[in-house]
Amino acid sequence: MQIKEVMSTEVITVSTSDPVEKCAKLLQENDISGLPVIDKDGRVVGMVTEGDLIRRASRIEAPGYLEILGGLIYLGSPSKFVDELQRAMALEAGRLMSKDVITIKPDQDLETAATMMVKKNINRLPVIDDNDQLVGIVSRRDIMKHLYNQ
Repeated sequence: MQIKEVMSTEVITVSTSDPVEKCAKLLQENDISGLPVIDKDGRVVGMVTEGDLIRRASRIEAPGYLEILGGLIYLGSPSKFVDELQRAMALEAGRLMSKDVITIKPDQDLETAATMMVKKNINRLPVIDDNDQLVGIVSRRDIMKHLYNQ
């Protein structure tokens, strides 16, 4: 079975300039756990998830360091810390979103989607056409409905 047979075609999206509060409201009102972020041309540029919103309320741990001869040696990644801090302080979807979005084509099969979701530990895949335009979204729930609602 192909993705286009099980995907949702009415996708709720946000733009990079939409406020974080709008993202939270859309997730809650529509009982979904993630929103594709699209640019003005309809291309997916990121995803805002419940996890991203919850992460804003969590403590951000600074990387440990050693002070040797007046210099600092970081035991973790300072750039990762700065990125997490910027995302936690984000006011717009474009700053909060995860930018590494994994997508799928409508003619790929369900097994491919399921495998990608399990390997990458993601809950939804935006479906894009050959012009990189968003045409749908497939979630774990969509796959479950197909597999076990027979």
